[in-house]
Amino acid sequence: MDSKKLRRILEERLKQSHRSFTFDRERDELRIENEQSGKGITISLPGIVAKWHEKKEKAIDEVIYYAEEALSVMGADHSLSAQEKNIFPVIRSTSFPKEAAEEVPFFIDEHTAETNIYYALDLGKTYRLIDEQMMKKEGWTKEHIREIAQFNLRSLKTDVKTDEVAGNKFYFLNTNDGYDASRILNDKFLKDMFERAEGEMTVSVPHGDVLIVGDIRNETGYDVLAQMTMSFFTSGHVPITALSFLYEEGKLEPIFIMAKNRTVGREDE
Repeated sequence: MDSKKLRRILEERLKQSHRSFTFDRERDELRIENEQSGKGITISLPGIVAKWHEKKEKAIDEVIYYAEEALSVMGADHSLSAQEKNIFPVIRSTSFPKEAAEEVPFFIDEHTAETNIYYALDLGKTYRLIDEQMMKKEGWTKEHIREIAQFNLRSLKTDVKTDEVAGNKFYFLNTNDGYDASRILNDKFLKDMFERAEGEMTVSVPHGDVLIVGDIRNETGYDVLAQMTMSFFTSGHVPITALSFLYEEGKLEPIFIMAKNRTVGREDE
């Protein structure tokens, strides 16, 4: 599989009468647009080619699914009114786009040196990130959206699966509801997990559909954690960060794990 072959596959499977395709050779990106609205998405091909070598056709199926979902909501007029129950916070990498396709800024809160908080209107199978234009149209304040999103987040399930490796415990939250990584904003959940920990507690959000809590009881645990988060980071379709965070007294501090040593870097350094 190479970019040229992948491009042909994507164009064939995403082809519709009202869609156009533009290929940027320099950036190796394929843009798909709705000709009626002028809105669309841009897909970076090298990353998908790399995933194909690991996941084969599943990698392409995932791209097609999310592309179709994203294209289906573009151009539609979505209202926040009477949608309070469908607004949630979404964790994304600090490198994630800050603006919508129309150069309208998204509503973003800073979270850590590695992550930012976006806010989303859930549409069922997909969601739309809330931008400042939507807020202005509805007359909603940032504080109002924050309060609603946090309230809804606390209503989501926090059931975890447990694994033990070399005397260390790892808890995985993976419901695939689109907001697994967002649970890192649920203070009560983190405090409850902290009470269960016998060693040092870590929190990882390698991609959008998983949250990992580590109960690290020996040095080997940090090596396992580093390998685990990197594996999830490279396999997720919405990568966030391969770094983990040390959780203590309600605060998150990034951990830089090198070989068998670790250092904790404060965000203000």
